[in-house]
Amino acid sequence: MLLQIHKSKIHRATITQANLNYVGSITIDERLMEAANIIEGERVQIVNNNNGERLETYVIPGEKDSGIICLNGAAARKCEVGDIVIIISYAWMTPDEAKDYKPLTVFPNEKNQVD
Repeated sequence: MLLQIHKSKIHRATITQANLNYVGSITIDERLMEAANIIEGERVQIVNNNNGERLETYVIPGEKDSGIICLNGAAARKCEVGDIVIIISYAWMTPDEAKDYKPLTVFPNEKNQVD
């Protein structure tokens, strides 16, 4: 049996852009992706703290150290620039792996930068 476990998250990032005319996904500053151990194409859940919306999409890397957090395509309707979001990744693990796994949490500053 495998369990889907919280692998990592970017906690309280700020939406910097919303691009309705893009094919889809969320663009995340590559530095934040690295810090949170999230890779290109990975499925993530986005929770909008401002309006309660939740959605799932895949990640594309944004320019490193740009602070970009951009919801693209239809997902752009679920947020506004300035909204605070939590971006959560998950991983499949055996129960034994899950017992010992420690999720990674990244706390970006107000400019979506990590120290």
